[in-house]
Amino acid sequence: MAAHNDLGRWGEEMAAQYLEHKGYTVVERNWKWGHRDLDIVAIDAGCLVVVEVKTRRNQAFMAPEKAVDRRKIQSLCIAANAFVKLRRMGMPLRFDIITVTGTSTDDCEIDHIQEAFTPLAF
Repeated sequence: MAAHNDLGRWGEEMAAQYLEHKGYTVVERNWKWGHRDLDIVAIDAGCLVVVEVKTRRNQAFMAPEKAVDRRKIQSLCIAANAFVKLRRMGMPLRFDIITVTGTSTDDCEIDHIQEAFTPLAF
């Protein structure tokens, strides 16, 4: 397995632990629908939260949240729509981004951007 895949999996684990520590209930991780996926789906105070996790060793190249572009947002919205319909989830929906920067639990920095974007009309 490629090192960047291991780093991404580690970052998603850190993000899930962070959310649980904040009182969120993680209901799904790495949910796939066709070629689309949702990193984390959680519930926070009666709101369904779709969380895109971006992990980087450092911020030398670009801030991790900058990787969530219009195309990625569209893909997340399509997958979230499918998730909500399949699970018959009748609650408000929010899209967050969590960035994890670092390579170990000792040096990682987590930034949680709530309501990072709104669903696109397409």
